[in-house]
Amino acid sequence: MGDRLSVCDLGLVDYAEALALQRALRERRIEGSVGDTLLLLEHPPTITLGRRTAHDDLLVDREGLRRLGFAVAEVERGGRATYHGPGQVVGYAIVSLKERGLSVPSFVALLEQTGIDYLAELGIEAGRREGFNGVWTNGRKIGAIGVHLRRWVSLHGFALNVDPDLRHYDAIVPCGITDAEATSVRREIGSAPPMSEAKRGVAAALSYAFGYAGVDWVGIETLPARPAA
Repeated sequence: MGDRLSVCDLGLVDYAEALALQRALRERRIEGSVGDTLLLLEHPPTITLGRRTAHDDLLVDREGLRRLGFAVAEVERGGRATYHGPGQVVGYAIVSLKERGLSVPSFVALLEQTGIDYLAELGIEAGRREGFNGVWTNGRKIGAIGVHLRRWVSLHGFALNVDPDLRHYDAIVPCGITDAEATSVRREIGSAPPMSEAKRGVAAALSYAFGYAGVDWVGIETLPARPAA
């Protein structure tokens, strides 16, 4: 489409701080003062609860999760309980679906394709599982997706497991799926790229999947500190 994607590597960021930044950035995207932006980051160990989270999705109660060192956050995205933590490339895509001519299903499919394409570069054959959002390989889930829209601009996005502590998934039923386990790049091929390298690979894959003309890496100082008035 000729436009470019702004990408910012935030490093390790608390979930609440990243969510506030996303919301501020989405307000600027809605008013048209910024273009589409991808935030790439990692979180400290965090359990997020989407709108469809069921009571039995948590295998440890909330107070127990906090004692174990997990932050717990209820969020507006679709889906159920999921895990975020170090070693996971989290991508928050602030995208105007209307301007790109995308429906919600096609937007989600492109986020999935981003993960599939990047994993292929690492020698991992990944794909989709009918009836479930996300990225799958060898019957295991390696990438999660959850989004929220307001005025056709997206919030949240995807989480791709590069080298997280997979034992942390034992605290929940990830995304409400009881018949599959989580996996990672390291588990599948025995090694994992540095996170900085993985982020660049994911950004390039997303840019290609969505048809941007290219990627512009920007610093955090260029992002809005608060929503537009």
